[in-house]
Amino acid sequence: MNTLILRLWRIFYFAMTRILIFANGELPSLEAARGLVRADDLLIGADGGTRYILELGLTPHSIVGDLDSVSFDLQPLIDKGVQIVQFPGDKDETDLELTINHALTFHPDQIVIVAALGERLDQTLGNIGLVSDMRLSPLDVRIDDGVEEAIFCRDQVRVRGRSGDLVSLIPWQGEVAGVLTDGLKWPLQKETLYPHKTRGISNEMLGAEASVAIDSGLLLVVHRRQS
Repeated sequence: MNTLILRLWRIFYFAMTRILIFANGELPSLEAARGLVRADDLLIGADGGTRYILELGLTPHSIVGDLDSVSFDLQPLIDKGVQIVQFPGDKDETDLELTINHALTFHPDQIVIVAALGERLDQTLGNIGLVSDMRLSPLDVRIDDGVEEAIFCRDQVRVRGRSGDLVSLIPWQGEVAGVLTDGLKWPLQKETLYPHKTRGISNEMLGAEASVAIDSGLLLVVHRRQS
C-alpha cells in the first residue's frame, strides 16, 4: 500500500489525530509556538519539555521520560489525570525517542515536535535523525518551533509560508536525485544534490506555498519563517 493510499485509508476509517510533542530543547518564541497549537491537539511532554506546555497555560495528556529534567510539581498534573510514563535514568534512548514511541501508540496522522532544535548540536542532530525513521514515513511528521520547521522529503512535500521565507534542501544519508522545485526563487530542475555540496542552501519562497519533489534519496527540507 503506497503512502497516499495509506493516508486516505486512515482519514476514511479514523478520526484525524494530531500530536504535539514538546521536547526539552530551545524554544525561540513561546508566542510563535502558541500558534502551532490547535484546540483538538493531543499534547505530550518529553520530560522537561513539559514546561513549555504549562507555560502556554495548557495541560499535557502525558509526560514521558526519566523525569530528571522535571523541575515542577507533578502531583497537581497527576490529580488532573495526566499520564506519567517514567523510564529509568540508565537507558539507551533519549527522552524524545521514547516519547515518539509513546505517541505512535495513539496511531496519529500527524506529529509535530516542538523545541527540538538549538542549544546542543548533538541533541539537535539526534532529534532530526529520529524523524528520518522509516516507521514515520506514512505520517506527516515534522520538527517545528514556530520559527523553523524541518521535514523529510521521500517523494514530495509542500512548504507553506510567505514570500521571502528561506527554504534549504539538505541531502541526508547520501545524494538525492531528481530534485524538482516549484515556488522557489532559484528553481531546481531534476538536479542531484550531494551531501558535501551546498547547492540547496538558502533558497527563497516566492509566495505562500512551495513544493519539492525527488526521484530517490532522502532530503531534509528546512523552512525558516521571516519575521
